[in-house]
Amino acid sequence: MRITKILNLLIIALQLSCVQTDDYDMPGMTLSEFTVDGDLTSIAAIKGNFDLRTGEIFTFQDSNTWIEGYVVSSDAAGNFYKKLIIQDKFQSPVAGIQILLDDTSLSDTFEFGRKVIIKLDGLSLGYKNGVLQLGFQNRGDVVAIPRSVIENHVIRTSVRQEIIPLEIEINEIHDEMKNLYVRIENVQFDLNFVRENNRFSFASNVVDRFDGERQMTDCSTGSTIFLSTSTFSDFKSLLLPTGSGVIEGILSRDYYDRHYVIVVNTPETFFMDGERCDPDYLNCDNNFTEGAKILLDENFDGVTSNTTLNSRKWTNINVSGGEKKFTPTLASGNRILRISAYNTNESPLEAWLVTPPIQLDDSENEVLLFDLLSSFDNGLLLRVYVSQDFEESPALATWRPLDANIPLGPSGANSSIFKESRIDISCLQGKIWIGFRYLGAAPDKTTTYDLDNIRVIGE
Repeated sequence: MRITKILNLLIIALQLSCVQTDDYDMPGMTLSEFTVDGDLTSIAAIKGNFDLRTGEIFTFQDSNTWIEGYVVSSDAAGNFYKKLIIQDKFQSPVAGIQILLDDTSLSDTFEFGRKVIIKLDGLSLGYKNGVLQLGFQNRGDVVAIPRSVIENHVIRTSVRQEIIPLEIEINEIHDEMKNLYVRIENVQFDLNFVRENNRFSFASNVVDRFDGERQMTDCSTGSTIFLSTSTFSDFKSLLLPTGSGVIEGILSRDYYDRHYVIVVNTPETFFMDGERCDPDYLNCDNNFTEGAKILLDENFDGVTSNTTLNSRKWTNINVSGGEKKFTPTLASGNRILRISAYNTNESPLEAWLVTPPIQLDDSENEVLLFDLLSSFDNGLLLRVYVSQDFEESPALATWRPLDANIPLGPSGANSSIFKESRIDISCLQGKIWIGFRYLGAAPDKTTTYDLDNIRVIGE
């Protein structure tokens, strides 16, 4: 239905001198009236114009339609660049969208919570990096609206609301939640990112390229999601919070559209000073005195097949019904075992590599050591356990987690740096087995791990 509405809106008009405004309006702006003469539709409704099957850009022409929404992004801290993210309601939203704008100081005009109205005619709808975007069509792409015509399409109203985050559970996330401002409770960063002697920053580590991704875990369900931070953000070098708690940010997809991410406007939206909820790791005396008694020493030299592994009493098994296992591989002249869900079509892919039995009764001060390399990283997918009752099937054994050093590798590239783990297992007695468990899923959880030099040494 065509409607004509007179709305009290703010037209952006830069003045030579500042004028007095209310608490929410910007200096240098004046109030005026704006007439919307057309159809006011919803963000959810316009999304249907884009066909994900064909991927063809849709351009609004002669439709005389408008949408309205509330700004939930801010480029003030550098974590968003030339984009404005709006959602349809300031509380209980159902749809959001990105608007590409050729301006690097959008938060000066379109502050968090500001209501805006968008003129759609002349804009195009495209899909990139896993989300829908509005902008100008440039051949086969949708690009930022030129700065000179932004005010023709994006109208800043005098209304500013407090944004009430949409509370969600990680294991209930779906595509319709993308570009919404959300709140996730009872989460923490994976321990491998916040160790006392190796605490990661938001996005300034050597493996970070354009974005730094940090895996977070739901303390209740074990579900995971990533925090994504631009390497150009002002807070990229700040250290990650070490406790558990709450995060508020915008739900999106990573650059390669492999998994969901949370993008924050500022680190002030973290409230993570609670106690951690880590697994019950084996905790001996942390005595890492390296003895001379070799209880297990495997560098996989001469291992060219699973048959060879079996002959050495190793168990290498896929327990999720697929075929992919730890694979003997020659890398830079060195024999290693490699595992990845990439190009497998297995979802999930759960593979176990279990050592031969290791007898601890005739030794003391035992230490487990192994080398691990991570590459093409899109999640921490490997865990290490110890069992005292393993026989043939990992599913039938009792496993206790070990606090292993699982490295973060570069995304989309090979790595060549192995990281060593040293774990005190001296409080165990009798016969034990060490299990390496890979839990991935094609196509979005496919990190590659290379494993080498597994040793148990005692005195």
